[in-house]
Amino acid sequence: MPTQRISVTGKAWLYKEPDPRQVMTLTQRYGITDILAQILVHRGIPIDQVESYLNPTMRHYLPEPNHLIDMEKAVARTLLAIKEKQAIVVYGDYDVDGATSSALLRRYFESIGHPIGVYIPDRIDEGYGANTEALLMLRAKPTNLVLMVDCGTTAFEPLKAASDAGLDVIVLDHHTAETTLPVTAALVNPNRLDQATLPRDEMRFLCAAGVAYLFVVALNRALRNDGHFNDRPEPDLKGLLDLVALGTVCDVMPLIGLNRAFVRQGLKVMAGRTNIGLSTLSDIAKVNEKPSAYHLGFALGPRVNAGGRVGDAMLGSHLLSTDDLLLAKQIASRLDAYNEERQGIERLVLEQALMQVEQQNLDQHPILLVHNEGWHPGVIGIVASRLKERFHKPALVVAFDGDIGKGSGRSVPGVIMGEAMIKAVQLGLLDKGGGHAMAAGFTVLCSQYDAFYDFLNTELGANARSSLPILNVDGMLSVGGATLALIEELQKLEPFGAGNAQPRFMIKNVTMPYAEPIGDGSHFRCRIQDETGAGAKLMAFRAKDTPFESAIKRARTERFDVVVTIKNDTFGGRNSVTLMLEDMAF
Repeated sequence: MPTQRISVTGKAWLYKEPDPRQVMTLTQRYGITDILAQILVHRGIPIDQVESYLNPTMRHYLPEPNHLIDMEKAVARTLLAIKEKQAIVVYGDYDVDGATSSALLRRYFESIGHPIGVYIPDRIDEGYGANTEALLMLRAKPTNLVLMVDCGTTAFEPLKAASDAGLDVIVLDHHTAETTLPVTAALVNPNRLDQATLPRDEMRFLCAAGVAYLFVVALNRALRNDGHFNDRPEPDLKGLLDLVALGTVCDVMPLIGLNRAFVRQGLKVMAGRTNIGLSTLSDIAKVNEKPSAYHLGFALGPRVNAGGRVGDAMLGSHLLSTDDLLLAKQIASRLDAYNEERQGIERLVLEQALMQVEQQNLDQHPILLVHNEGWHPGVIGIVASRLKERFHKPALVVAFDGDIGKGSGRSVPGVIMGEAMIKAVQLGLLDKGGGHAMAAGFTVLCSQYDAFYDFLNTELGANARSSLPILNVDGMLSVGGATLALIEELQKLEPFGAGNAQPRFMIKNVTMPYAEPIGDGSHFRCRIQDETGAGAKLMAFRAKDTPFESAIKRARTERFDVVVTIKNDTFGGRNSVTLMLEDMAF
């Protein structure tokens, strides 16, 4: 029977002893260690899929792109534009997925001798997605074809206006679609409602950069068949996978199947430092070790995002597509500065949002919805994510500017947010809205706000209430068992992220003889010790003003159990084991 208990954060720890027969089968068939086999069994990886899971390759996972509806139409229209030397512009979203998608396409088209333009709308002045004014401006330049990435699936009015003006638009997107689709030359989206079958179900979890990559694979094949490469070398498509990996991780797509292969291979490309912009940003972010999914999500992604959040939305895409080292250094420095500015704004908005939750007892509701006049729209998505993590509930944050509020939401497993936004638009509760299962963006009028909140609690409340936060534990461990050798073994399970969490271990019956706040006081550096006297360093990040802060004080006098992940700390050029706090239970 599974072991389950409630922790200081209100999570249920879930651990089930793996079947020893299955563990033995894996160790014998694949020559792996017991701990690795136990984790694979615990995570439900079928025996016949272990090899591809541990060694995900593009050859194994890459599907036929034409299985996606409209892919052939998209390729045919683009091939015509290339032959007739028509002007093409990529129109992308201002987040990391939009930046990586647009940079990927720009790099590819440069490599085939057909340079294209890039347009990224401003978050404040233009808002998310397609807007009519920008498309008509592009048409007037004149632009013949727009490749719209990471947006467009629900942009009915702007795309109708573009079509009426004679501008062809191809949408390469992954957001939740409605039953009807806008007027386009082609709309490639694995989450179209009429996309009934796919060669691999995990294709529905592609980010826009993944969809753009499949488009490039299909287009490159068509160009080859058309003789385009008879007098020029073919581009190296694998060299674009670092951008796909960055977009996939930062858009929090599940790292399973094709996405897992994208990220694993993309990290190898990134380690080669062939993308000048990425390597320059890595240096500024002090990523001085072999890149991992962690670095993409927490070091590089936030900086690429910072331009779209509080600065110049074009910077991320320009950085990722330039081969000019001096320009790359200038852009990377600006993005680093914008990221620091974003962090300061985020702290202030989060503090005010938490006060609103407390003063209005919003934590008693199944859904959190907070708002304020003048909050910066560039940080509301991050604040929504912080609220979701703090309260383990779907959280939405709205920044009002007069009567118009721009909102962003983050969800929990089992509560599909994107579909709810579309339904709210159809009911007249939102001006605009869309997204995918775990994240959404929307525009709400002040007069709609209360009715929208009632709708959320009714539409999503039942699933949110039943969604008890679960912390899956992969194995039991002693303090002395947390070694560098174990870390090296666990690296075979990478990349870690959504859908493939870093392995978590429960360590039972420990004490905490030492704990102190560090940095700005929001983090704690601790030491835990078990009954044998073995000890290890434990880090608790962002613990201040959370249940962890009081639990750490209590741990000075009481024994407790802890769930941790294990990290190789390379500070000072030496390798040492650090335990990262996930949860505590007395």
